[in-house]
Amino acid sequence: MNAPTALSHLVPDVSQRPVPQALLDALVARFGAQCSTAMVVREQHGRDESSFQVPPPAAVVFAESTRDVADAVALAAQHEVPVIPFGVGSSLEGHLLAVQGGISIDLGRMNRILSVNADDLTVTVQAGVTRKQLNEEIRSTGLFFPIDPGADASIGGMCATRASGTNAVRYGTMRENVLGLEVVTAAGEAIRTGTRARKSSAGYDLTRLMVGSEGTLGVITEITLRLYPIPEAISAAICSFPSIEAAVRTTIQVIQLGVPIARVELIDVNAVRMVNKYAKLALREEPMLLMEFHGSPAGVQEQAQTVQEIASEFGGNAFEWATTPEERTRLWTARHNAYFAAIQSRPGCRAISTDTCVPISRLADCLLDSVKEADESGIPYFLVGHVGDGNFHFGYLLDPDDPRERTVAEDLNHKLVGRALRLGGTCTGEHGVGLHKMGFLVDEAGVGAVDMMRTIKRALDPKNILNPGKIFSL
Repeated sequence: MNAPTALSHLVPDVSQRPVPQALLDALVARFGAQCSTAMVVREQHGRDESSFQVPPPAAVVFAESTRDVADAVALAAQHEVPVIPFGVGSSLEGHLLAVQGGISIDLGRMNRILSVNADDLTVTVQAGVTRKQLNEEIRSTGLFFPIDPGADASIGGMCATRASGTNAVRYGTMRENVLGLEVVTAAGEAIRTGTRARKSSAGYDLTRLMVGSEGTLGVITEITLRLYPIPEAISAAICSFPSIEAAVRTTIQVIQLGVPIARVELIDVNAVRMVNKYAKLALREEPMLLMEFHGSPAGVQEQAQTVQEIASEFGGNAFEWATTPEERTRLWTARHNAYFAAIQSRPGCRAISTDTCVPISRLADCLLDSVKEADESGIPYFLVGHVGDGNFHFGYLLDPDDPRERTVAEDLNHKLVGRALRLGGTCTGEHGVGLHKMGFLVDEAGVGAVDMMRTIKRALDPKNILNPGKIFSL
């Protein structure tokens, strides 16, 4: 494996490039109050939800239009200074950290929904629109955008990391749901990729190239997305199990039987306990599946009955149904609060959150061995997973002042990813590579494929200014 776990390798390679005063003066002249060099602003834009500590960027530009982004990138390119796009700061693998210095471009003010084409089931938005904002503003059309990574992430950031989340088992990921983009290149030029048409054979698929590129090939400023009709009927349920294996075996059988379940989430006993304390709930403290069914009233009832019968075969019990929006929100809020509940369960801790994805048939093999290793380590942890598509997350809770715990957690992550790769899976199902999984990408894709990625990067960003030091080294 190419990702070492010795303590000296558990920090990112920080090699700050100089940011000349001439660039800072030019940014202030162009952007005025939209540009800040205040330390508190820089620090806010120099950290994410990862556990890495990196010096902040030299300045932050608050873009309000694609022209703002293009001008900021063009100025940075003149001085060969790095540019790091910033959405809401919810990334988990160090994507937005200024490991080579430079400036941060905050796209949060670019938060307008530009057009809704209900007849075509599409919407075009600026990159700073968040998923909750989007769904709230289009609710009256009877449509919704299903990709739900948990955090209220920006649509631009979700494109950059190829996000997915709880609905992916039915609706796919950002890769399947982005039709077109507006992107600012390393030269400060705005280009468009794709159209509102559902398919195309016209040239290279630049949209898919940009989706998942983590800001290393361009700055995404506008996105055209697929929408879906709000289901006629929605029902959610939780079911407790005597073991993680029983919950996983239930999930595998549900998927292999072709039940069109919309969501199926695994929450381990640690996560349930943490959520109960955090949200003052009384969920049964056993491994749990949280499920959701979409369709017609009859279809939803049939799906739910089938899943309940399967779960019963594996010892599933204590089914709790939720059919009203308020009841469903209560259940899904518990799931989405798992990360924050875990952080609060150990005051002062930092979390190393990692994810892998494996073929559904190998899910039990990968999960059970990883749980055993985590239990034996003595490190507090929690497990949640979008197990319907073979994707799951471990969160290791560390004392930031104890180097031993960091080493143990990274060793667990190393073993977890290695196991997933051996079983035909990936080092990251949805978090992205960022800083944390650069070595694992070589293990997964191979030297030749990573060299091809480098060739693309050098061709599109010859000065290496777009989020440098992420995904792979040059």
